[in-house]
Amino acid sequence: MFPIILAAGWPIWLLLLTSIIAVALIIERATALRRTKIVPPGLLASVIGDYRRGGMTEEALRRLDAHSPLGRIFAAGLRNVASSREVMREAIEEAGRGAAHELGRYLTSLGTIASISPLMGLFGTVVGMIEIFGSATPSGNNPQVLAHGISVALYNTGFGLVIAIPSMIFYRHFRAAVDGLVIEMEQQAVKLVEVVHGERR
Repeated sequence: MFPIILAAGWPIWLLLLTSIIAVALIIERATALRRTKIVPPGLLASVIGDYRRGGMTEEALRRLDAHSPLGRIFAAGLRNVASSREVMREAIEEAGRGAAHELGRYLTSLGTIASISPLMGLFGTVVGMIEIFGSATPSGNNPQVLAHGISVALYNTGFGLVIAIPSMIFYRHFRAAVDGLVIEMEQQAVKLVEVVHGERR
């Protein structure tokens, strides 16, 4: 592996750094966006049951707030349960926007890496071509410099694509996962509002 890095020239170090960042972001988002962590199963039924048994104490609301993003949305609504339906919905929507923003954290960075990696590879290709043309002398081309320039051009182009393809796949996957989780949280929050205000059993 190290000989390949040396053959690829100095532009490969930028791509290596980019690949490390991409892997770190993918692992972090894969861990953070687990469905059971964001939308725990049975949480809505548990909250409705606690509410019907005598309401939610401030301590219970604090625990719910720290439980999960969906719990944070429920807690925001239940803190305004004595207000009108509209006020409760506004509190839930505000908490939902914050949760959605948190779920989308780092996805822009991952999408940017997926977009710029081929360009960084192209930059390495340009550097390699400059070395190739720079190897020309009145007496002819230096084969070693020519071979090194070709290595720089090809390795950087290939490595840029190797970074960009999985980064784009994971970016699309995580974006779709976030959209699905946000929709599910919205649906459960609407059910909570309707149950609390007696519009639904």
